[in-house]
Amino acid sequence: MGGIARIPAILAISALMMAPNASAFDSAAQSSPGNPEYLTVEQAADFSKQIERTLADKGARVAMVFRSGRSRDRLPDNVKYTHGAFWVYQDIQREDGSLMKGYVVYNLYHGDGETLPKTQSYLEQDFPFDFTGASSVDDVAVIIPDPQIQRRMLNIMASDDYEGLHVKEYSLISNAADAEYQNCNEFMLDIVAAAAWQTSDYPQIKANLAAHFDGTEIETNLLERIFAPVADERIRTGDHTGKIKTVTYESLAGFLAKHGLLQETYVINRQDKLTF
Repeated sequence: MGGIARIPAILAISALMMAPNASAFDSAAQSSPGNPEYLTVEQAADFSKQIERTLADKGARVAMVFRSGRSRDRLPDNVKYTHGAFWVYQDIQREDGSLMKGYVVYNLYHGDGETLPKTQSYLEQDFPFDFTGASSVDDVAVIIPDPQIQRRMLNIMASDDYEGLHVKEYSLISNAADAEYQNCNEFMLDIVAAAAWQTSDYPQIKANLAAHFDGTEIETNLLERIFAPVADERIRTGDHTGKIKTVTYESLAGFLAKHGLLQETYVINRQDKLTF
């Protein structure tokens, strides 16, 4: 998992003084810091602590958390969240070298179009405040895998297999049964699948998912399929041969539940004020 995460001293006060890094903005809807569509800095700071507390109360060593970087009226009816990431409870090293325990967020982000094409992705660790700072809504969804699957996932994340299961070519609506493209949700599904079937053989993982995973259908028509790349280069449909189905919070939670891999799943609604 990249060892001990390091947190600069300024991060301790950044929740009150600065907006999230641009690289932290939603993998499916990047924007610039300070966009009024997102939570305020204070709201994001409180919400991140609220999520951490609920995960800790559940004893989650690794969970999958989902946010929406777009308001719900800008999303398909059956899609509620646009970005998901692993939250891992681990050691975090302060700038003075001392250690603290907390959650580190493991993301797959697409490129910004300048340093990396938007049609390619990279893996990056950041922190809960970065995650909530890119939310446009007042809730997140959480999936906590079964403890045994959590342990297997953590072993994968601590090994070369974690990066080995990353596909750099990016599509907002990638097909979980195909190895051509990947997005944040499909990457998480691939890690879960590797843990469930105890294999890092990517073609085998894709074959297993083709047989056992049912994605969320994204309604479209032929003209949209043809012209979508002109409107948004991240929408790539070449890995779909029939209906367009992709990985969402709902389909990922359903997969874990169906195959006995789920501890629990729930939605956290943001509180206006935290109580301690």
